[in-house]
Amino acid sequence: MAEPKTMLAAVFEGEGRLALKQVPVPRLQKADDILLQVEGAGICGTDVHILEVPPGHPATPGTILGHEYVARVLETGSAVSHFRPGDRVVVAPNLYCGLCPACQEGRPNQCTDFTTLGIYLNGGFAKYNLAPQSALFHISDAVPLEDAVFTELLSCVVGGTSKVRAQPGEKVAILGAGPVGLMFAVFFRAAGAGKIILSDIAPYRLRLAGKAGIEVVNAREKDPVAYIRERTGGGADVVIDAVGSLFAQAVEVAGVGGRVVLFGMNQQARPAVSQYDITRKELTVYGSFIGINTFPVTIKMLESGVLKPSIFLTHKFPLAEIEKGFAALRAGEAIKVLIVP
Repeated sequence: MAEPKTMLAAVFEGEGRLALKQVPVPRLQKADDILLQVEGAGICGTDVHILEVPPGHPATPGTILGHEYVARVLETGSAVSHFRPGDRVVVAPNLYCGLCPACQEGRPNQCTDFTTLGIYLNGGFAKYNLAPQSALFHISDAVPLEDAVFTELLSCVVGGTSKVRAQPGEKVAILGAGPVGLMFAVFFRAAGAGKIILSDIAPYRLRLAGKAGIEVVNAREKDPVAYIRERTGGGADVVIDAVGSLFAQAVEVAGVGGRVVLFGMNQQARPAVSQYDITRKELTVYGSFIGINTFPVTIKMLESGVLKPSIFLTHKFPLAEIEKGFAALRAGEAIKVLIVP
């Protein structure tokens, strides 16, 4: 059978426009290139922000979106040494130079030449994709696609959890019950947290979290600060701002000696924060961006079965119906959407 010359792809065409179109199948270009056949890709909140008008996140027009994907190796370049055709892999889409001061100091997530597959370079909303071998990690065939597709998102969450090193029995408050907040909850539950409370204003998200056995509070119906402080006996040991604009609230719900992780990102947020409370309660505040070397440990968690994030996979569509996935997310009627090419 002749190899296909074109493939269907979801291409970002500029402000607010995602087009399904036939594009050329990629071919190996560099010695370390690997041609992948995509098994499935998740729609991320970042993808939704890219398509907002005005855009909430930049992307390169003409690029195939999709940075959360699982694939099979089809063909390898001459310098590829760690992968063979047939290998199942997950993709770490954030590519760094390795040469700038940040990279050489061991902070590749702060690389000055940072770029990303599925945002600035072609990604996984297509049948085939080209990626450098440095971006790929083996993952067992035993991990269901519905769990494996969470690898990239979970790797970022692991970057945040590694900073606070929560101990069994500690009390955790998570502000925001979107995919990120829910993944933090899944992780902390597996790590033995004594109590986890999720706060949000979206009934759909809170209902799913409640069905998964996570305590929730609707911030439109109750004062989340008062509720969390009461339920944790004075304040949480660990607080996660998964929204990007709730720093002030995070400080309020943290207990004495608490640790606060600022994970969500909102470039427009300028909250007024009580510095007095940070000092008086001796809080530790961490900023967390993506993560460093977090893919290996994330894959181990998924392969061991300790984490089953697929409980929050709410929708699955073929690539030709990708707009249905975006519509469900925009309407607040989905958590994680899987696209299968």
